[in-house]
Amino acid sequence: MTQAKVTKVIDGDTFKIPRKTIRLANVNAPELGTKSGTEAKNQLKDMIQGKTITYDTVGKSYGRDVAKVKLHGKSVNQSMRNKLR
Repeated sequence: MTQAKVTKVIDGDTFKIPRKTIRLANVNAPELGTKSGTEAKNQLKDMIQGKTITYDTVGKSYGRDVAKVKLHGKSVNQSMRNKLR
């Protein structure tokens, strides 16, 4: 797994680290511009913005790495799936 510091959260399932944009694998957050989309973005932002995460790239989508992401050994992907239910 690779480590990096999260520099910006774009929406509820996508964020930036230096030189890369990462999308959470198997997470489908509501689109920005909707109330739920803003809430999802804020939840991910509160969880990971400015923090060092570890990630394992499992694919590519629209120029982004699709990855399984962990913070302090806990799955960010699973946490966001649980929040979006």
